[in-house]
Amino acid sequence: MSVLMVNDSADFNSLKELLDVTDGNLASHAAALEKEGFIHIKKEFVGKKTLTTYSATKTGIKAFEAHLDALEKLIRKMD
Repeated sequence: MSVLMVNDSADFNSLKELLDVTDGNLASHAAALEKEGFIHIKKEFVGKKTLTTYSATKTGIKAFEAHLDALEKLIRKMD
């Protein structure tokens, strides 16, 4: 989600490389985020190859911002 918060979208291979995860791991986490409505997955063909891109939804952005707020509150309590 953090990658999608600072980019309009990211493709499968870029995310896989950046996050250093396996195909299956990325696919299963992306499916879980899509099921919650946090990301949109777009699959298309470019020439003869598939291109899968991911983007954060408004719901996902709001949930991620709430998560960051909660982390900040937790950190402040620990100070």
